[in-house]
Amino acid sequence: MTDGPIALFDSGFGGLTVARAVIDLLPHEEIVYLGDTGRYPYGPRRLDEVREFALQIADELLRVHGAKVLVVACNTAAAAALTDLQERYDIPVVGVIEPGVRSMAAATRNGRVGVIGTVGTIESGAYQRAVADAAPDVELCALSCPGFVEFVERGEFDSHQVHVLAERLLAPALDAGIDTLLLGCTHYPYLARTIGDVMGRDVVLVSSADETAFEVRRILEADGLARPAGLPDPEPTFLTTGDVDWFQLLGSQLLGPELERAEQVKLS
Repeated sequence: MTDGPIALFDSGFGGLTVARAVIDLLPHEEIVYLGDTGRYPYGPRRLDEVREFALQIADELLRVHGAKVLVVACNTAAAAALTDLQERYDIPVVGVIEPGVRSMAAATRNGRVGVIGTVGTIESGAYQRAVADAAPDVELCALSCPGFVEFVERGEFDSHQVHVLAERLLAPALDAGIDTLLLGCTHYPYLARTIGDVMGRDVVLVSSADETAFEVRRILEADGLARPAGLPDPEPTFLTTGDVDWFQLLGSQLLGPELERAEQVKLS
């Protein structure tokens, strides 16, 4: 299994933040990323529907690409299906929720923290449970932010419209006096400048991407799954269920030069 890829998936482009962190931390590993842009966004969908999407994508990544580690680089999908995926497959399956919570708990100074996510993620209670388990002493303000994902998927990160929306949606977090805000959707780091402007310089923004990459590295080392040294660095593979040209154009802007081309995949 050491020569299999690390496979990541998301509803669209948000998981590229995690892919970027994995590529930077583990440049010798093979990466396969699938963005389900044909069915995004996941946030407003029922969790049982998102769960079916996640299982379908995971089957594709294991059956066709021989993944050795699966990263659910989507908070909504992790909230809906992480436990099912971990029970279904005999390879390590990593989510983004617990790593992000650990980083948030380590960053807070006053014990008042916030998490923002899609409607599906926040209503699932996944972050509330993770915080209760990992950091029961902190006070949590959990907010859903409908509309953020759609702005990112259009490549609109710092417009007046998204700033006005952020001011309205984040007002309760400011009122709660939080000092740390976890971006509980992998799309949200692309809005970090706007979110930071609204929250102010005293609030630390936490992304789960780096912590998730560290968790993947730990698993590779602990389970003996690291790709052997001395082999040439592989080219990453990028897949999409939607329009390939759009995925390549916006994806390359978000990820960088590694995303030169993408392939369309039809899930069955």
